[in-house]
Amino acid sequence: MAERVRVARIGAAHGIRGEVKLWPFTQDPMDVASYGELETEDGARRFIIEALRPAKDFLVARLAGVNDRDTAEMLTNLELFVPRERLPDIDEADTYYHADLVGLAAVTIEGVTLGTVTAIHNFGAGDIIEITPESGTALMLTFTEAAVPKVDLQARQIVVVPPPETE
Repeated sequence: MAERVRVARIGAAHGIRGEVKLWPFTQDPMDVASYGELETEDGARRFIIEALRPAKDFLVARLAGVNDRDTAEMLTNLELFVPRERLPDIDEADTYYHADLVGLAAVTIEGVTLGTVTAIHNFGAGDIIEITPESGTALMLTFTEAAVPKVDLQARQIVVVPPPETE
């Protein structure tokens, strides 16, 4: 399982006082502030959310030490992570952290390897799982029980039912 989990991405500056647009990847968007200090992927920079409020399609965050628009603009598109151990355990069956799925092998019910899970996307209508084969075009499937009937984190694989046109 992933040691660090991406929980948010900083967007553009918001206003002139150093606030930023923030896109959280947490089930409850406001929970992003409850995980403590957020880090860049390499761990070189750390941020504390001092204030957080909802806006239309994003959150507006005030980060400690970011006090003007110029500083805020330098953070645009920065992804923020937390150590896995800071996240709550998942109690619900069939619920996963996206970070735990990326890197798993994708196999058919018959055991044929299709590729590796390289990303989980959500464009607004539900999760889409992206599977990249060793060669060829990536396969995108809805992350539903019909398309992905089994996730086995211990075996490091998922079982998928590809659409007929991909077989």
